[in-house]
Amino acid sequence: MSDLISSSLRELSAALAAKKVSAVELAAVFLDRIEKLNPTLNAFIALDRAKTLAQAQAADEKRRVDAGATANSPLCGIPLAHKDIFCTRGWRTSCGSQMLANFVSPYDANVVEKLTGAGMVTLGKLNMDEFAMGSSNETSYFGPVKNPWDVSRVPGGSSGGSAAAVAARLTPAATGTDTGGSIRQPAALCGLTGLKPTYGVVSRYGMIAFASSLDQGGPMAKSADDCALLLNAMAGFDPRDSTSLERPAEDYTRDLEKPLAGLKIGLPKEFFGDGMDADVRAAVDAALAEYRKLGATTVEVRLPNSGLSVPAYYVIAPAEASSNLSRFDGVRYGHRAPEYDDLTEMYSRSRAQGFGAEVKRRILIGTYVLSHGYYDAYYLKAQKIRRLIAADFVEAFKQCDVIMGPTSPSVAFAFGAKSADPVQMYLSDIYTISTNLAGLPGMSLPCGFGNNNMPVGLQIIGNWFGEAKMLSVAHQYQKATDWHTRMPEGVK
Repeated sequence: MSDLISSSLRELSAALAAKKVSAVELAAVFLDRIEKLNPTLNAFIALDRAKTLAQAQAADEKRRVDAGATANSPLCGIPLAHKDIFCTRGWRTSCGSQMLANFVSPYDANVVEKLTGAGMVTLGKLNMDEFAMGSSNETSYFGPVKNPWDVSRVPGGSSGGSAAAVAARLTPAATGTDTGGSIRQPAALCGLTGLKPTYGVVSRYGMIAFASSLDQGGPMAKSADDCALLLNAMAGFDPRDSTSLERPAEDYTRDLEKPLAGLKIGLPKEFFGDGMDADVRAAVDAALAEYRKLGATTVEVRLPNSGLSVPAYYVIAPAEASSNLSRFDGVRYGHRAPEYDDLTEMYSRSRAQGFGAEVKRRILIGTYVLSHGYYDAYYLKAQKIRRLIAADFVEAFKQCDVIMGPTSPSVAFAFGAKSADPVQMYLSDIYTISTNLAGLPGMSLPCGFGNNNMPVGLQIIGNWFGEAKMLSVAHQYQKATDWHTRMPEGVK
């Protein structure tokens, strides 16, 4: 059964349908692997073997009594794990924070509900930067996640637990969230495929909010094909989420086999400047050369306001975080300080103890930019810049079908290398943030290795609702290369 850990979701589905393996046996393979490797990687922070196996047994029973279970839900019986930002009924949902360290969710997030409804089996909850605030997974209350390619290096963030778990084959797939690159950047640093859909395509109901106008859930897996299958199950209108888009259902696998002849790839001049490390540039250039061999052509495009994306983001996101995190006051749920003299002191002590340094930093920044006298000078101006960034993409997509460039300016860096300098840490997302500000879909896929044999990610940005095209473009590249099949030596 050792080959199961590297199988695609389609291969696992076929094995389950042919009764070569049961859902219970499949879940046990991954649970045993988690038990062996997680003490080193720290990717999982909530596990319940009995609950997982009971869910797997239910999936086996569904396949036994429903002959159409495979056709209706090819994901039935396949294990996955959830980023600990998604409320999951009966599981601790902590958001990587002391504030919610003992919170057990009484309900499922829409994403969890949909994937469970498709018959997928929950292996556990995955570590993350506290309240999704970070680019390295060093801010988690439960300790940092280790990159399985080199445990002295970060896996990226905030979905670092999800990325490390998929890369180490602790789970065939995982959910993640992307507010400024938090699916794509860890996917790049850990050598897997991660997709952020168009804002509103996947419901945010039950996904604990960081920045409501930017957050978006998405799939993380080994390949574009796997991500397409997962997005089929995750996407859809949800009346409980006021930002959910009411659109006809799509089959995101429909164009996977479409050839690339005639495809125009836009290369933003701003993405290929001095900020990119030479090893990343070499891998990205090689990937672009492969695309040209597959029939695509490249054109230079301009995103003149993309350089303003980081400062605009770090006004808008903290402002929304300041508002969203005000609910954690120690009254209804979450951490409450053990000692206090009055209500005001209970609030202040509970929040001071419950939140980590990075979360406090962003709350303070957000409160400042929303305060009287500074709203117009900072927040309103940042929102105007956001519109300019979106307008740049509108113009760029008049010249091309997709946009490509690096996902991250460097390969995974060592623990502590940027934690003392928040600005350097924030610049880790310089190529991904503009996509969130514009609400566009984007994804990262492995395209080679850089210094110290660490993975490099290629970013593909699609037009609004262009997920199917983006996935097709990624899939054709992955049919011609094997970067997405590579596995870290230390976890084989």
